[in-house]
Amino acid sequence: MCIAIPGRVVSIDGQTAQVDFKGNNVPVNIGLVEPKVGQYVLVHAGCAIEVMEKEKAEEIIELFTDLEEEFES
Repeated sequence: MCIAIPGRVVSIDGQTAQVDFKGNNVPVNIGLVEPKVGQYVLVHAGCAIEVMEKEKAEEIIELFTDLEEEFES
């Protein structure tokens, strides 16, 4: 099963953005969307597939954090 994860765009260079996932900056292909620095994108398999509203992205990030904590205990 594959999932898409939201992250915040911290910089853009052509078709690649550095995206912050809980403190980890990862290069992401943004050829399918047109995000701006500071916006959140939904990333699947190294590609941004959607620009997201901040509130929705933060809600999903919190859900993943809760799940991670649950599986660690």
